[in-house]
Amino acid sequence: MTATLERFFGLAQRGTDVRTEVTAGATTFLTMAYIAFVNPQILSSAGMPFDAVFVATCLSAALATLVMGLYANYPIALAPGMGINAFFAFSVVLGLGHKWEVALGAVFVSGLLFLAISILPVRRWIVEAIPQGLKLAIAAGIGLFLGIIALKNAGIIQGSKATLVTVGHLTTPAPLLCLIGFCLIAALAARKVPGAALIGMLTVAAAGLIFGVSEWKGVASLPPDPTPTLLALDIAGALKVSMLAVILTFLLVDLFDTTGTLIGVAHQANLLDDEGRLPRMRRALLADSAGTVGGALLGTSPVTSYIESAAGTVAGGRTGLSAVVVAVLFLACLFFAPLASSVPPYATAAAILYVACLMARPLTDLDWSDITESAAAIMTVIAIPLTFSIADGIGLGVITYVLIKLMAGRGRDCPPTLIGVALLFSVKFAWL
Repeated sequence: MTATLERFFGLAQRGTDVRTEVTAGATTFLTMAYIAFVNPQILSSAGMPFDAVFVATCLSAALATLVMGLYANYPIALAPGMGINAFFAFSVVLGLGHKWEVALGAVFVSGLLFLAISILPVRRWIVEAIPQGLKLAIAAGIGLFLGIIALKNAGIIQGSKATLVTVGHLTTPAPLLCLIGFCLIAALAARKVPGAALIGMLTVAAAGLIFGVSEWKGVASLPPDPTPTLLALDIAGALKVSMLAVILTFLLVDLFDTTGTLIGVAHQANLLDDEGRLPRMRRALLADSAGTVGGALLGTSPVTSYIESAAGTVAGGRTGLSAVVVAVLFLACLFFAPLASSVPPYATAAAILYVACLMARPLTDLDWSDITESAAAIMTVIAIPLTFSIADGIGLGVITYVLIKLMAGRGRDCPPTLIGVALLFSVKFAWL
């Protein structure tokens, strides 16, 4: 078996072995296992059945990661993406009033488009049309969007007619436990403890049980029934004109997030070629897009590559074998649905708040010396959470970027594709 694995994954060629790859896979799983608890809670806010989404989350993560490991041979794990799941639940369903079945149809269509982009030489054309500053701002803005959702779910902030938002009742158990959990997660991460988010979240959940503010539903059981969300997508509803911006948002966020994650993790693992490119990039993107299509069929928001895979590469992971280990562990996770449903919203809010902080880090790479870049970026970062819509935030950012560049006499900085996108968003805001 060891010899077979070594030949298939090329372990010796990349300076690794089976034991190292298994350890790396387990490390990656611990750092991202929180998604199995958090994603069902976010999507259940949109009316989706918690248990069915839990199954869809684990299965889509396992299948997409398995394709990444066996087909692309990279130590990169995939699962339903944070941020884009909040857009699915709070913007598309609760904000725009679409049914979750229609939203799943939009995920499916965006996955097919991503699949086509991965096969055709269109990916580079799209990625290069969006300025680097806006790419960084989109990631940070989604992070702040998650942060507001986490603070709201934990009761740390609440609505106010006078000031839009205000502080909640911080002396009640839920906000206190969330804040303690967030600090614990950050402290564990600072100490480089694998699975910091998962440990902190489960610790807060246990504290809630001790103080009687949450309900215990058990640890393990047979996997729940997946049929409430399985093949429940409404593709016809997703093809209406009103869903165009939603589909494009799913596509663009997934494309940028995946490309950035793949390059970032591969760079850390020294897997890029001499020209800084990722070999077999097309295979990796196909694994990601196939995961989104499969996830929509199973009943979850878009699947994307996880930056937490970097934890596995730090542990020595260099091949797809570590990804296969992650996939197997997600399948095993199917038997822990009672534990997932026992974790209260304020506990998952602590993990979401921590992820929000990580997603805001790209702002450090923003060119602050060029106001034509930074001003539009900050508009995007502010607009995404305050409009409660990733799509509207991106639209305002793109329009602002183009206008600033044109008024500053630097229209050459705006590719024709970007100007076209700005015009489309202008039409959307004016008439749709």
